[in-house]
Amino acid sequence: MKKVLVPFILIVACSWFVSCEVDDDSPNFYFTALKTVEADVPESFEFGKTYDIEVTYQRPNGCTFFEGFDVTNTAETGRDIVVVGSVLTDEDRACTQAVEEVVATLKFNVIYTKDYLFRFYAGDDADGNATYLEYTIPVAEGEPTN
Repeated sequence: MKKVLVPFILIVACSWFVSCEVDDDSPNFYFTALKTVEADVPESFEFGKTYDIEVTYQRPNGCTFFEGFDVTNTAETGRDIVVVGSVLTDEDRACTQAVEEVVATLKFNVIYTKDYLFRFYAGDDADGNATYLEYTIPVAEGEPTN
């Protein structure tokens, strides 16, 4: 009798979990790359310093929000930078469709003495290829700090 009772209890216990209705836990947003319009970079960097770089990007509607920057090293001093946004997908939410330009600040630490190449994602061309705004920033000679 014990051998039959244990599987029966397990089946009943599992059915409680399956039969209960659970709220929809699926995400109500997704991440997207936002287009950079311009970046206010300095004429030169100084080794060992941190800079605030103001990046102007397009917010395509009222349901898209700034989340941060995705910075990828492409070489020792090469950086591809994408402004990352989150887009709300709630069906009950009304979104304005107005495109607006917004400014966000990227903090950047200069750790090399070579020129830096920044490429900010600016959208896709007609063929679907990524386009970039490119800036080369030299590093001024100075005393390296430890």
